[in-house]
Parts: sequence; C-alpha cells; structure tokens
Amino acid sequence: MSERVATVKDLKPGSYVMIDDEPCRVLKISTSKPGKHGATKARVEAVGVFDEKKRTLMKPTSAGCNVPIILKKGAQVISISGNMAQLMNLEDYSMFDCEIPADLKDNVQPGKEVEYWEIGDRKVIKQAR
Repeated sequence: MSERVATVKDLKPGSYVMIDDEPCRVLKISTSKPGKHGATKARVEAVGVFDEKKRTLMKPTSAGCNVPIILKKGAQVISISGNMAQLMNLEDYSMFDCEIPADLKDNVQPGKEVEYWEIGDRKVIKQAR
C-alpha cells in the first residue's frame, strides 16, 4: 500500500496528493464559499513529482483524497549511462536504475551519494550529496 486517505481540507501548499494516479506536490489551494445547497469546494493546483505536469483537483473540502506515502532513502551512484544512473541502496545494498533529473545532471557522479524518493514502485532522485 503506497497511499493513505486524507480529507481535502487537510492539504496545504507543499504537501503531496494523488491526482489521476500520479503523485503531485500541492502548489496552491483556493476555496469557494458554501452555496445555498452545497458545501465548500476546494480547487487544488499541483505539479507531478515524476513528470512536472500541472494538475488540478476540484472536490468538496470534506471529501477524501489519496496521499502518497513517500519513503526517503539514500543510495550511492555506481555508474552513469546517458541520463540513467545505476544506484546501490545504502541500507540493503540492492541495485537499481533511476533516471537522472535534468537539474541534477552535473552533480550526480559515480561514487557520490544521492537521496532518492520511493513512491510505490517508482523511484526519483531528489538530491545529490
């Protein structure tokens, strides 16, 4: 299980939410006033963690939404081939390949350590140490 349920009113800018089965970082939240027959609605603007696409979520503030469980781990860069890096987890020494983000291309070098996020079965490099 890589998600948990939260209410829309619990979301804040900088938190994470699942929109269209994609983990996203919340950028902005705006709410509307309750109408005569309706509840307060929230418009959540977010950007995808993996693809950087903007997405929006419109729901009542009392509605549930899925929040991804993000595991932050460390790894050592073993080798680089194009825009892919072969990494070794520092806890269990397992090996895996991960795409290098464009903004970290100069900092990810063989022998260096990186911080990566594991969301479900997907991994993304977030920081080079």
